[in-house]
Amino acid sequence: MASVLRGTIEFLQDFGLFDVVLPFLLIFAIIFAILEKTLILGKESDGGPKKNLNSIVALVIALLFVSANKAVNIISTALPNIALMIVIAVSFLMMLGVFWKTEEFDFKDNESKWYVFFSFVMFVALALIFMGAYQIAPGISLLSKVFSSISGGILQSVLIGAVVIGVIVGIIVFVTKKPKGDDD
Repeated sequence: MASVLRGTIEFLQDFGLFDVVLPFLLIFAIIFAILEKTLILGKESDGGPKKNLNSIVALVIALLFVSANKAVNIISTALPNIALMIVIAVSFLMMLGVFWKTEEFDFKDNESKWYVFFSFVMFVALALIFMGAYQIAPGISLLSKVFSSISGGILQSVLIGAVVIGVIVGIIVFVTKKPKGDDD
């Protein structure tokens, strides 16, 4: 038995909320915020951003974006995975916070090397998500094309070997490094 909420979601989906309205609002908000922050289109006489001009440019860009079906499909496919990635990152930070002192949790300043490492991992994950969302042909994403070309040759063996060696070296470095302030 379908719930009332499921029926409402299906109605909103048929209405185009997920295909038109939400991508439009997202792109409009992002473009408008960038224009307001950077003052690319100039300042008013009072020194503030030109809100009218910024809103018109953001409106035009958002409408053009929504009219491009392929761009909307990429965003619609990628954003749920990006949200999952954010939930995983926040969960990880909460787990770190459990073992941290009772002060303000500042991962960037306290553990700058780990911060850079995790930022790099998140960037790679983001790139992979968008590669998976970009369809080269119906049913074939850019990511699946790259993986199929890698898996077809000797490059697969080299890549797997490099990953295994990298993990082993990383574990050895992590286990054998001296803690900060240890003068022994």
